Amino acid sequence: MLHLDAPTWRARARAHAERADALTAAHRARRERHEAHPVEDFLFTYYPTRPNRLRVWHPGAAVVLEDAAERAGWRHYSPDGSRVDPATIRPATIAFVRGLLEATASRPAHLGCFGLHEWAMVYRTRGTRHPVPLRLGAEGTDAVVENHRLSCTHHDAYRFFTAEAAPRNAERPTREGQVALEQPGCLHATMDLYKWATKLGPLVPGELLLDTFALARDVRVLDMRASPYDLDAHGYAPVRIETAAGKAEYARAQQGFAARGAALRTRLLEIVADR
Repeated sequence: MLHLDAPTWRARARAHAERADALTAAHRARRERHEAHPVEDFLFTYYPTRPNRLRVWHPGAAVVLEDAAERAGWRHYSPDGSRVDPATIRPATIAFVRGLLEATASRPAHLGCFGLHEWAMVYRTRGTRHPVPLRLGAEGTDAVVENHRLSCTHHDAYRFFTAEAAPRNAERPTREGQVALEQPGCLHATMDLYKWATKLGPLVPGELLLDTFALARDVRVLDMRASPYDLDAHGYAPVRIETAAGKAEYARAQQGFAARGAALRTRLLEIVADR
């Protein structure tokens, strides 16, 4: 057990809250103005963790906090508030997260999808999932889908494909098959490291939780820059994946995110390895 004296752990908790506030400042300001954002809101809708929860620091497992009476009665903590109690986290949750992360880490990263999942979500429909225009228009967007091979491996992206786009995908991702199919090059699998960190709750040190959030935020920007949407008004230049240069730009960024994700996946696996 690592013991942290009160000045040390309280300083870490303050630094964590300040970092969380900085990461969520723009979102909180827009929320006060009742303004939506087509890129960043995803992190607070698809991932339903609120900013106030993000700013609460936890030490993780195998750490004892000295003089922590104010945490007595906290969920997932020992009665005196001095440490996180791993026995209070559902074993089924830990087992699922461990199995999924181990399986994902065991596979090579596939870098040839070019973010076409967002295009497949609006294929042959005149509606959009976000209140912004399509960069190439409806017909141009359809043409991009028809001129490419769809190879999405992530169920939570594939399930939003239009009925016309779904049969074009090389895979048929399902919730039941997630562990068998998930791979580390997938942008959504990388973003989901944040989801699995939140599922593990206080077992995950606050610093690691915010690292996964920061990575998810960065990945989301690429996800939408490579999408069919025109986001110039929001300050995002497109990654034109319909061109050779755009494909190369996307693959380079995807590879970088896969590497960052691999490091965080390893840290999460260290937490659940023996549980």
